[in-house]
Amino acid sequence: MKFEEIKSLPNKELVERYREERKLLQKMKFQNAVSQIDHPHMLKETRKNIARMLTELNSRRSDSEYQAYLKKTSEEN
Repeated sequence: MKFEEIKSLPNKELVERYREERKLLQKMKFQNAVSQIDHPHMLKETRKNIARMLTELNSRRSDSEYQAYLKKTSEEN
């Protein structure tokens, strides 16, 4: 999943896809521990997708906190 695709997702869907990727990663790790999986490069790709999603979620969270701060300071003045 490309970062542009992740940026275009609404928050709810992004969180949902993040949870799905986490479950997929855990499942692949268990499968790899039992026996070699067919595409081991998918572990790395899945970890990167999770990191991309977390980066976007954290960015959105910090932006919303900053906007709330600006709103609060403008109301006080």
